[in-house]
Amino acid sequence: MDENVITITGVPTWTIVLLQKIFELKNADNILQVWPNLEVFFHGAVAFGPYRSVFEKLIPSSKMRYMETYNASEGFFGLQDQPDSDELLLMLDYGVFFEFIPMEDWEKEDPKVVSLKGVEVDKNYALLITTNGGLWRYKIGDTIKFTSTDPYRFRISGRTKHFINAFGEEVIVENAERAIQKAADQTSASISNFTAAPVYFDRDGSKGAHEWIVEFHSEPTNMEEFGSLLDKNLREINSDYDAKRYKDLALTKPIIHLAPAGIFDSWLAKRGKLGGQHKVPRLSNERNFLEEILEMIPEEASS
Repeated sequence: MDENVITITGVPTWTIVLLQKIFELKNADNILQVWPNLEVFFHGAVAFGPYRSVFEKLIPSSKMRYMETYNASEGFFGLQDQPDSDELLLMLDYGVFFEFIPMEDWEKEDPKVVSLKGVEVDKNYALLITTNGGLWRYKIGDTIKFTSTDPYRFRISGRTKHFINAFGEEVIVENAERAIQKAADQTSASISNFTAAPVYFDRDGSKGAHEWIVEFHSEPTNMEEFGSLLDKNLREINSDYDAKRYKDLALTKPIIHLAPAGIFDSWLAKRGKLGGQHKVPRLSNERNFLEEILEMIPEEASS
């Protein structure tokens, strides 16, 4: 805390916890009172968009820069080389050979595999890597979408296991993060964490829905408005979701639970996964994670 720190690196969720602890120990209102020369945060592991407004409050400086990196235990894959764009440049000379599985082939026994020269812009691919460290056609578990092929730039779109497609809506993490970030901006709120899962059709004929648990740094003034905007944004972003929501054909409006502060950290701690690179799963086609967290929320707090 007493060093002249000018750069910090980490996962946004845990960096927020770190900064808040420093505020407490140093009796500070913002981090510039502790590190006046801080100028850049290199971040990764989760999408930064939902946390940007929180960091702008924690680090109130017009000179502060936020740069994304895409690295893992298995290799270093990409970095943000343009300060004004969130696209990542694919690192082609870091000892990693890249291949890509179109997500429509992901569940197939013999999926189509595309080399780098065969990728298409704005198509969802699962990443397959072979490395000089010894990995051979390893499924990293991430999905990406290329935004350019000259040079190869991309955005991380989600995880191969983290999506909702219970009714043909094909909602991926990228969709959810964009929709909830926009809803937060529209209601002057800031997100701490969230997760969502489907509510399946019941025998009584009730229709399906998506159920969300959202923890805020600063709550929207009107939760009903926030829920409506989240639904509207998701419909605009994802045409398959919009088709299922049309006249409540298969999906009714989202069910949203307001989570008390710290609930996701408590859930991770309960699973022995608090800190480090552990992340809350944003989306799941199963309800296991959602049900576990719901059980931890007092009934009066979630409505």
